[in-house]
Amino acid sequence: MRLLRLLAFGLGLTALAACQTNDLKEPPVPLGDFRLGLNIAVADNVQKVPISREASKEDWEAAVKKAVADRFGRYEGDKLYNIGISIDGYALAPPGVPLVLKPKSVLVITANIWDDAARKKLNPEGKQLTIFEHMSAETVIGSGVTQNKKKQMEILSYNAAKSVEKWLLEHPEWFGLPAKGKTAATAPAATPAVAAGVATATPAATPPVAAPAPVAAAPAAPAPVAPVTVAPVTPAPSKKKPLAILPVPSKTVPRTGTP
Repeated sequence: MRLLRLLAFGLGLTALAACQTNDLKEPPVPLGDFRLGLNIAVADNVQKVPISREASKEDWEAAVKKAVADRFGRYEGDKLYNIGISIDGYALAPPGVPLVLKPKSVLVITANIWDDAARKKLNPEGKQLTIFEHMSAETVIGSGVTQNKKKQMEILSYNAAKSVEKWLLEHPEWFGLPAKGKTAATAPAATPAVAAGVATATPAATPPVAAPAPVAAAPAAPAPVAPVTVAPVTPAPSKKKPLAILPVPSKTVPRTGTP
């Protein structure tokens, strides 16, 4: 029901954000190592708004597959990627509607992509895209008046493939390119030179040198000692004291006491 409301709203729009005019003759935008592998379009569960031309699921599958092949078949990378598109709903502006309504055609798809070699789905969830026909002199009064069903489907399918391409370009990391907002490491920015128009590289910073350890001061040399002259010691002459000559008694000393 939500999808039908979206389609009905798109059918009545009078001013649309349109894709560019045919750019398939221009070189493809860079998409890394991308090369188209399987090209799958499924419309088993497609829904149509009541006010719309009728289109079979086979017609839708053929139109979308051709648009995908025309756009992605131009890439010649080294790796295969499989694109799967589910055609969810559509509204093809019918003829005979009052010009005041100016109905527009709209297509809703869900896109997925796989790495063929790894057998791995790259997007976690399907990417739903709502596709409008581009504005032109033929569609300004309503494409149902100026275009047949086949032309309406061709334009919507072309715009759908281009929208898928824009979505893939938002994820360059899937195809071997740097992710958006990330660039390879670069050398330090050069400083502007004094001369105009010349850039000089900033000299590399000199690593800090550790201060040498303080050297202990050598001990001061002792003051020289003046030589001391020792005078020879002359022994003093010894003076012998002459012995006293005692007088020899000349007479026998009488004994004292009792005779």
